[in-house]
Formats: sequence, C-alpha cells, structure tokens
Amino acid sequence: MIQEHIDQILSKVQNAPSLPPETKAELVNLLSELSQEVDLLSETDQDHAKSVTQFVAASTEEATQADQKPELLTEAIRGLNASVEGLETSHPTLTALVNRIAVTLSNMGI
Repeated sequence: MIQEHIDQILSKVQNAPSLPPETKAELVNLLSELSQEVDLLSETDQDHAKSVTQFVAASTEEATQADQKPELLTEAIRGLNASVEGLETSHPTLTALVNRIAVTLSNMGI
C-alpha cells in the first residue's frame, strides 16, 4: 500500500508539465530514496510510515498544481516536517531526506 502510494507520487512528478527537468530528476531521486527509508520505518511503525508517505503526497500534489496556492503548500510542507518529528534519533536518514524533499518543493518558485 505504501509503495503504491509512492509510485503514484513518482508518476505525478514525472508527468508534471510545470516542473523543470532538473527538479523532476531531483524529486525522482529523493522519492526513490524515500521508498527505501519508509520501508525500513514500516517494519517497526506502519502508521508513522503511512503518515510520512501521505504528507509527501499532499506536498507534492500542492507543488505540482498548475494553479498553485502557496498557503496550501506551506501547510502541506509543515505537515510533512511534523510527520518525522521524533524520528531524528531512530531514523536520521529518513528525517534528512524528508527535509530535503520539503526544501526542494518549497524552492519550486512559490
């Protein structure tokens, strides 16, 4: 289920006409890494892994909209960052990765 969600996010990014090729490539790379990290998290905390994935989806959805609403993207990214709070010690790679995704989405010119 989580992998299917990540695959949908990847498809959304790859098919987003408004994203520059270099941003698409960066997000695809980050999402591939995210898949591995979320798999590790899901072994011990399925609900937390699902939450992280859902917030990545919401943030990506907002960032790739043709009619972008900065306030919605800001809220989605805030939720994304909150989804990994408390994981800094147990899953530092996941936390850093989510931060990189958040920064990439924030820097998309909004």
